[in-house]
Amino acid sequence: MVTFQFVPYHDIDKLSSVKRINKLLNIVKEDKIVLMEGRLKKEEEADLIEITMEEINSKFKGIELSVVYPDKKKQDVMNKIKGVMTNILLGNRQGMTIIGPANIVKRIEQNPDKIELFTKEINNSNNNNQKQNNSKRSNSKKKKRKK
Repeated sequence: MVTFQFVPYHDIDKLSSVKRINKLLNIVKEDKIVLMEGRLKKEEEADLIEITMEEINSKFKGIELSVVYPDKKKQDVMNKIKGVMTNILLGNRQGMTIIGPANIVKRIEQNPDKIELFTKEINNSNNNNQKQNNSKRSNSKKKKRKK
């Protein structure tokens, strides 16, 4: 099962850069994929990646990050002006940031019309082996009873 957690812009708007990054990273460390309204500043993205690299260990494999941002080339002049005014008044709410744990998210691809998030298959070989062994034991017990 994959869990997505939506983080509205107003939840992180008033936080300092460090607290903002820590909040997002803590969600990802819970094996959840973050869908954040808006985007981080370039410096915050760089800090997030740097902190992530420092915290990689056997349990936490890192992150996959993608920012979806409206294509400004397709906007007319009036919409561009509205976008600038919106950013000035409300902050950087345009677009969406996707952050996922690297042990779950294989890659994130952006196309003009869609986002494709590829996940890794979780290896449950230990669980499957255990189920097979239990099944073999119960079958051998049944055979012994029949004799």
